[in-house]
Amino acid sequence: MKLMLIGGGEIGKGNTTYETKEIDEEIVKMTNKKNPNFLFIGLASSYSDSYYDTIKKIYKVLGCNTAYLKKKNLENNKELSIKKINEADIIYIGGGDTIKLIDDFNKYELNNIIKEKAINNTVIAGISAGAILLSKSGYSDAYILRREKNNYEFIKGLNIFKYNICPHFNILDRINNLKKDIKNKEVYCLDNNTALKIEDNNISIIKSDKKAKAYLVSYNNKYIEKELI
Repeated sequence: MKLMLIGGGEIGKGNTTYETKEIDEEIVKMTNKKNPNFLFIGLASSYSDSYYDTIKKIYKVLGCNTAYLKKKNLENNKELSIKKINEADIIYIGGGDTIKLIDDFNKYELNNIIKEKAINNTVIAGISAGAILLSKSGYSDAYILRREKNNYEFIKGLNIFKYNICPHFNILDRINNLKKDIKNKEVYCLDNNTALKIEDNNISIIKSDKKAKAYLVSYNNKYIEKELI
């Protein structure tokens, strides 16, 4: 199994600064191929075309052959969609609305296909909502952004990475709410510009900003926050 779960960070879309360079480079290295096939899945985003335009430039520079799995492909040509997934050496699942992403994975029956690719050592990366999807569950503000609830919640993922995660842990409001909601959970918490690299049973931290941090947070009669190096 080869996963890269990214806590967040800008990819240079619009007027933003490109922040995830070292993480993207490591994703390509994990394939052990000079020119791997890169597939972008942007189902969490309402602006997936422009998202892909940006991420495509990054991964082309890193030597990848890039492709994009569109919602239109899934609706109109399932066979083409499966072909794109099966040909990919890297599957990169973008950020956005966690609930939308999980709903679409269920709707288009992608769950088992992605799990099978993970078992067969395809490199699967997820950023923010994408990282939550790949995990047991993730601490998300999706319901707040949808104006359906006023609180953060743990949202169940595909359980490929069999632990809970919290992206964007550098946001103070998220930290304070997690302290109230963690209960008996153990949670990997990632600042923007940090990622969990998982290869088989080995977990390491990749950073694209030296000041960014990652933690293993738990609650056992008291809140415990252990920094991961």
